[in-house]
Amino acid sequence: MPGTELFGEEERKEVMDVLSTGALFRYGHDDLRKGMWKTKELEAEAKKFTGASHVHAISSGTAAVSCVMAAAGLGYGDEVIVPPFTFIASIEAVLFAGALPVFAEIDENLCLSAEGIRKAVTPKTKAVLLVHMCGAAADMDAILAVCKEHNLILVEDAGQALGATYKGKHVGLFGVAGGISLDFFKLTTAGEGGLFITNSEEAYKIADCFSDHGHNHEGANRGMENHPILGLNYRLGELNAAVGVAQMRKADYIRTQNRKHHSYLQQRLSEISEITFRPVPDPSGDSGTFLNFFLPDKDTAQKVVKQFAEDGIAGANYWFLNNYHFINQWDHLKNLKAAGPLAINKLGAPQDYHNLQLPKSQEVVSRLISFGIRCTWTDEQVAALADKMIASIQKVVKNLHHA
Repeated sequence: MPGTELFGEEERKEVMDVLSTGALFRYGHDDLRKGMWKTKELEAEAKKFTGASHVHAISSGTAAVSCVMAAAGLGYGDEVIVPPFTFIASIEAVLFAGALPVFAEIDENLCLSAEGIRKAVTPKTKAVLLVHMCGAAADMDAILAVCKEHNLILVEDAGQALGATYKGKHVGLFGVAGGISLDFFKLTTAGEGGLFITNSEEAYKIADCFSDHGHNHEGANRGMENHPILGLNYRLGELNAAVGVAQMRKADYIRTQNRKHHSYLQQRLSEISEITFRPVPDPSGDSGTFLNFFLPDKDTAQKVVKQFAEDGIAGANYWFLNNYHFINQWDHLKNLKAAGPLAINKLGAPQDYHNLQLPKSQEVVSRLISFGIRCTWTDEQVAALADKMIASIQKVVKNLHHA
């Protein structure tokens, strides 16, 4: 990551196609566009890559999750189980839909666990927003069983997980729908953009309307289209879509290279007995965007991250102290600071966000280091990186043994 590792002539060509027509809007203007529909092309490429029956390209991964919420009929006062480890956009999508986030535990797979969901369920629970963190799938068999047991709606945030599968099915296609991000830091990028994916025609039609002020996109006169529902503007422009088209055509190659480098680094780092790795339920479906590994405790993990920096090793993410991805730093959420009143301000929060008891999540994330994988590394560069990472980690581990 980011997808612009492989940014070049292909992307420029697609963008120039759009600029040569002046048709920047994704709908209509047939007389201008010379038969070129970049957003439709992006959706077709994404359908091929993910295997989804329906794909709707929109303005961001956040917008995609908002469309997922709408497609599932989730809104005012609905309690939705969410993870404390995610990009905060997941939680914002719930709040701005009028729903109420209920935090549950993750496990070493970095996603909500079936046990964590089960313990968080109350008679008021309506749905689970499952986030597939750091490029790999949650334990879908176990989670689907819990959702069925408690009659819960499953919706998915696969923002970081383009290219991740579980037993051959792309993440985001297990529940009502899934949202994927195409921002600058993802496997492939449109600069800004997102994908709504689903196998449900009904869910697709809702997202299609919801993302464009309720337009149903039927007929040739936009001004006379019907509006089955109210909506917002989450449209993706043709320029961003053009970049996304070229990038999506590279997705399979990027994933293949990432998986290769991920496998090599994991094999090499496994020489260090103090390290354990993310127990992915279906390792063959890992997109390879992050190598996720654990140190024995929080202090050791923090020392390793510091040692990486001192040794000039870039690419380590320590989420425990990250302002975007872990609940410890989300003071604006805990204090429900919004520009105006939200439904949760009127209805009351289902939990005391200042005093959440999530010991498993705290313990897991405090020991976790996620190392970003690049598809452009040569074999020699990966081997040299492994040598440097091992040397850095061993400096820390050696000092611990002597302490």
